[in-house]
Parts: sequence; structure tokens; C-alpha cells
Amino acid sequence: MRIGIDVGGTNTDAVLMDGARVLATVKSVTTEDVTSGIVAALHDLRARSHLDPADVRAVMIGTTHFINALVEANRLAPTAALRLGLPATEALPPMVDWPRSLVDAVGGHRYLCHGGFEFDGHTIADLDEAEIRRAVRDMLDRGVRSVAISSVFSPVSAEHETRAAELVAAEAPHLAVSLSHEIGRLGLLQRENATIINAALREMAAQIVDGLAAAVWAAGIHAPLYLSQNDGTLMETEYARRYPVATFASGPTNSMRGAAFLSGLADCAVVDVGGTTTDVGVLQRGFPREAATEVVVAGVRTNFRMPDVVSIGLGGGSLVRELDSGGVAVGPDSVGYRLTRDALVFGGDTLTATDVAVAARVLDLGDRDRVRRLSRRFVADALDTIAAKITDVIDRMRTSPERPPVVVVGGAGVLVPDRLEGVETVHRAEHYAVANAIGAAIAQVGGEVDRIYPIEPGRRDAVLDAAKQEAVDRAVAAGADPDRVEIVDVDEVPIAYLPGNATRIRVKAVGDLLLTGPRAGNVAR
Repeated sequence: MRIGIDVGGTNTDAVLMDGARVLATVKSVTTEDVTSGIVAALHDLRARSHLDPADVRAVMIGTTHFINALVEANRLAPTAALRLGLPATEALPPMVDWPRSLVDAVGGHRYLCHGGFEFDGHTIADLDEAEIRRAVRDMLDRGVRSVAISSVFSPVSAEHETRAAELVAAEAPHLAVSLSHEIGRLGLLQRENATIINAALREMAAQIVDGLAAAVWAAGIHAPLYLSQNDGTLMETEYARRYPVATFASGPTNSMRGAAFLSGLADCAVVDVGGTTTDVGVLQRGFPREAATEVVVAGVRTNFRMPDVVSIGLGGGSLVRELDSGGVAVGPDSVGYRLTRDALVFGGDTLTATDVAVAARVLDLGDRDRVRRLSRRFVADALDTIAAKITDVIDRMRTSPERPPVVVVGGAGVLVPDRLEGVETVHRAEHYAVANAIGAAIAQVGGEVDRIYPIEPGRRDAVLDAAKQEAVDRAVAAGADPDRVEIVDVDEVPIAYLPGNATRIRVKAVGDLLLTGPRAGNVAR
């Protein structure tokens, strides 16, 4: 048996699964500290299913802890950005395009040193070790506690980043170090930005992971604990301590994977309507389509693995207002996790989308008498506004004129009508309200390679095979069953402006989680 948990802005969902069977589901209110909400969800799941904790072989959690901390610029460690690229790259220093408030939150410590590579592995400049040691000593004087090291074209050669990390460890063993070649893709500024964000979250990551493990342990469950990643795969808690940015989009990704599982559709659009936002993405071969361009997170451009998702402020907790022009506005502001306190049907004084759904009799929740004053015309206009917003986002996500099938998931999925303009069909499978937790429970383990290769004549197949094998090896190293790993995506992009038949090759492999027993892997404790 597995337990899947997904923490959203409004609700924390949990499911108990035995293979492909859903045995029990729970939807509870997300708490301000998040962790106590997980404890409550596990308690309710045990009560509802008469679960024996000893039968649980793994717990998978998707959490909003880390993205919330970044957006709120809260609990970020004083962080230094150490770039290896001089005499190049000096014109655009680290954090050059960051919001001022976020620069201040991490301390804004920037260091440029000699080093880095060309795309073909030739050095821009030799590493100046004395220069790096001086920078580390200055970091210590300024109270830095975490370091982000980035080098030009480090995905091609990580030699300088690795050596710089050794020098930092020798001078200041207590500093947490993040290396850009382990986090982002090609593109120095975006990869460096992702690495700085990761470094700033490292301290908090250790505390959060310990808290999640303690929550699972308190429920009497001593099974391995995994966290969901942005690409729909899993990572062990030790990996989450090192790479907290890998969890940023786990919420919508879990919902999309759950939608594929519940509907049986591998290629479709997914509309996930939660309490605060609606996330719309596209499934390709059962996995979320990844963003092909940079992704902006909290005002910062990054390029690590993220699903191609558009989010709008529309959910069950969205505020509903009548406009002076006679129309109806829904969102983008929301009561969030205060829904059960503030919404009309729960005794509050705020009109929300949930109240509209209850008035329209598409949802039976709370006290319907409290929304009887809403006119039929107002309720219909509000639902039409919601449908129009969702239709617009689906249309923006399409890459072909074909009308896509749509799978609706999420606790507020009842707000989506059974027919949408420009859509082939609308699917709503059983347990769609907790698809996010199901997506976490069924998640697999992945490995990816993204690199520029100079391809000599007649060597293309050999280079591709080597990249595929490396992706498989990375998946197995992350915990995948070596007998059940497959290549799910291969992308080749020739780069005409670089010499030597340069080609960017990206390969992704996924496999089922290897569990040899109830205490295999990284046990929560």
C-alpha cells in the first residue's frame, strides 16, 4: 500500500492506494504551518480506512512549503552567488534582473571569479583558486550561510564548479553549497538564478523535510518518505534537502499525473480547479508537457525542469462580485484556506465561487439557505464567467487546431461545465477531487540528460545511445527498478550558430519505484 499526499493553498488531500485501487480518500483544510494539516489528513485517513501503518510501503508528498517561502521572501538564508566566468560575463552580474525585495531577502552577495568553459569544453580562463578563497573569506565576514556556484557552460563541463565547491568546503565546511550544473539547464543567467534560489532555501529545506518525516512518524507510519518533483517523478528526502527547487511545481504536476491515471488518457488537456487557483496543462504520453522556454518564479527567470502550466486566480475560494457594468467578476483574490470560515454557506460573510456552486445545485455543501438570495441570473452569469476564463486558458495552451479532450480534476472541479467551447469532450473520473494526491501516490522515478554534444559524422546514433544510457543510469541511481525503466522523451536540436555539428540533446527516462520491503529506502523518522 502507498499513501499519497498533496498540500494545496486551500486543501490538503490524502489517498490510500493498493496497487491501482483507491482504498480511501481524505480532503482536509490546509493549515497555516502546513505540517499540522498533513498530520490531520493522515489521522483522518487512518480512521476512514482502518489502516494498519505496518502495511504502508511508501508515503509520497507534494508540498507548497518551498515555493511559498520564495514568493513571500520568507525564511531565506543569507546567500552568496559565486560565478566562474571572468574575463567574460562581467557586464551582467548575478541577480541583475531580480526584484529588489528578493535581492535584499537573500543578502545580494555577488562574486565574479575567473573560470568557465566554451560549449566544446575549452576553458575561458583557468580557475584562480586564491581568488575563490578570498571570496569565501569575505562571505564569512558578511554572514553568508549558503553558496550558489555557477560556471559558464557547466552542463558541458562541471570541472570548475566541482573544484570551487571543494575550495569552499576547505575554507568553510559549514556553508551549504549548490552547483548550477546539478540544477538548471543551458543558459547561464537562468541556470544561475535557479541555483541561487535553491541555495537560499537549503536551510529551510532541512527543517521542512524533518518536519514532514516527523508528521509521518507521528501517525505511526515508518515507511520510506518521498517528495514529488516538478516533472512528475519522485525524489528521496535527502535529495529534497539538497534541491528544494525541484518541488516548486509538484502540485499541478501531481494533478496532471493523477488525471492521466484516472481517465486513462495519455494525451489531453488537464484543468485542475483548486480552492485558490486553476492550473491548466497538457499531458503528452502520460507526462506533463515541459516548458520549452524560461520559467519566471517569484519574478526571477529560471530554466530548471518545470511543467508548461498556466495558472489563473480562479477556485472554490475565489471572491465573486457584481460589477457596476452589470457583469460578474470571479477572482483572482481568494479566501484560500479560510473557505470553511468565510464563505456564506459556512456561516461567513464573503461570497465565493463555492457559494455560487451551492446556489446552482451543482454542489451540496454547507447551508444552502444562506445563498437563496442570489438570483438565478447572477448565478448563471457567474458560472458563465468561470467557463469563459477556463476556455480561454485551454485555448492558449493549444499547439494545434485540433480540439483536445479535457480532464477536469480538483476539489472545485464542479465549477467546470460538462461542455466547453472549442473542446472535444470533458471527462470527470471517479476520485477526480483528489487527483493530486493520487498523482503523488503513483509517481515514478526519473532521470534526465540535457547537454550540448559535438557530433562527428557517423556518430549520431552512438551519441544518442550514450545519452539514453546516462538517463537510465540516473533514474536507477534515484531509486527506479532497473528492470522497469523506459525512455519517454528524446529531443534533438541542432545549434547552427555553434561550430562542430553542435546539437543539444535532451533525454528523459522514468521507471517504477523499487521497493523491496516495507522499510526499504529512506525511512521517515
